[in-house]
Amino acid sequence: MKFNTLFKVSAVATALFLAGCGGDINVTPTVNNGGGSNGGSDGGADGGGDSGSGAECASYGNVQGSYDGQDCSYDTDFASATIEIAEDITFEELPDGGVHVFEGALQIGEDCDTTTDCEINQNGPVMTVEPGATLAFTSGESIVQVARGAQLNAIGTFEKPITFTSANAFDRLNVTGDEPRFADWGGIIINGNGKTNQCTNAQREGGTCNIESEGIVSYFGGNDNADNSGSMKYVNIWYAGSGPREGGDGDDLNSLTLNAVGSGSSYEFLHIHQGYDDGVEFFGGAANIKHIVFTDNQDDSVDMDAGWQGKAQFLFIKHGTVTVDGNTVGMGNGGFEADGEKNNGSDYDDVPASAPTIANVTIITTDRKSERDDAPSIATKFDDNFQGQMYNVLKIKENGTADDGCIFFTSDGEAGVDNGELDFYNSVMACTNNFVNTGDNTFGDGETYSQWYDNGGVNEVLDGSATVLNDDGISTDMSSSITIEANDLTSLNDDFFTPVDFIGALSDDDTSSEWYQWVETAVAAADAD
Repeated sequence: MKFNTLFKVSAVATALFLAGCGGDINVTPTVNNGGGSNGGSDGGADGGGDSGSGAECASYGNVQGSYDGQDCSYDTDFASATIEIAEDITFEELPDGGVHVFEGALQIGEDCDTTTDCEINQNGPVMTVEPGATLAFTSGESIVQVARGAQLNAIGTFEKPITFTSANAFDRLNVTGDEPRFADWGGIIINGNGKTNQCTNAQREGGTCNIESEGIVSYFGGNDNADNSGSMKYVNIWYAGSGPREGGDGDDLNSLTLNAVGSGSSYEFLHIHQGYDDGVEFFGGAANIKHIVFTDNQDDSVDMDAGWQGKAQFLFIKHGTVTVDGNTVGMGNGGFEADGEKNNGSDYDDVPASAPTIANVTIITTDRKSERDDAPSIATKFDDNFQGQMYNVLKIKENGTADDGCIFFTSDGEAGVDNGELDFYNSVMACTNNFVNTGDNTFGDGETYSQWYDNGGVNEVLDGSATVLNDDGISTDMSSSITIEANDLTSLNDDFFTPVDFIGALSDDDTSSEWYQWVETAVAAADAD
């Protein structure tokens, strides 16, 4: 599915197609690992730039992106795994649907392992992406990586979202002839100074918390859960991620990785589509997310780990299928993978297990298995003493087999319930199978899974044939099968949460709202892909 076909689904989607990105950049690179940027075939005053069109490619020193009249291209002399950009950089919208195209990794800020001879620049560079900008990447090694102390601020508008995508989404940039697909590029990694229970208390206090990011090594972690690594709003992240790399299973690239990112950052109105690993993965920190759509991500849509203490509201998750080389491929393992802790005990107790507050979620699963690891499509997996409070969650599984369902507990995951810290409120489970493989198992205190989920009658269990969605396939039908009321969330006494009168991610009472249209557009685009 080519870009110009995929987005004939709405006026908003058409705006996405017309969007591009450009920039007026003056940067100084830092070179690692013996590589360098000392000029280049695209460089110098004659290598690109304005050309009379109002489009100017990025440059620093005598290296400049190459402008072909529509797009700005950046080779590995400009951005790569050996170059760290150490000054502010801005990408603006290019005219006529122009795109910034990268062959290599775009690294913002200087990475630092504080046990070596370096210090984190806490006033590091800021990468700004303007409304309507599009950044496209040509390989699985192409990533956006933000160091501790640096920031990525990608703030689009509803009318002009920002897009990070595969170069194969554009006919003129597609050199392989393949349609855009998962793992076409590496995704976005943001490293923060927040708290993670991957480090000891002593390491955090001593300034030597340096955790290696998965997928491509860089360092994160610290002692500041209010840290600000920048924010993203009205952004599409498509066709990113990777499967297991040199470190084996678990050493993956996600569409968006938030490594110990603090609450000074926020992520709103994102559409994360067809990532090969997780849609978004948290490793500690306290960043918040709101109004996010996840469609056809291979592994988990939301992966929470290592002591994440953030908040989330309005998450729409849909598993499905895509066509790859003429074959139908299942997309989606977990809606949530909820992991509490990497380490525990007195050496790590300054950072408790993940305990987010999450509200208004819809998770639509399938009866298929993920192409990535042949794992079944399930709604939620709880592991490693996860301790969260979840409100107004709607889980759906119309069809299933013996090895899938809506809720899966590992033995370590049961600890979150045994500790009395994991509960659902005013939530609905409409699933062929409620609990994966275990039937109605019991927790350590003798309470059955069904008794725990019922929570004294606060929640409701229906079967997979129940009518819980309206004809639009996205908004919750509160009048047909569902008999419980939503939690209006006012008891949380938290301005982050918008008061509601519905269960799930969205209501059909206001189809003109930005959130309703954001979901509608995202799902239409995914279904067309």
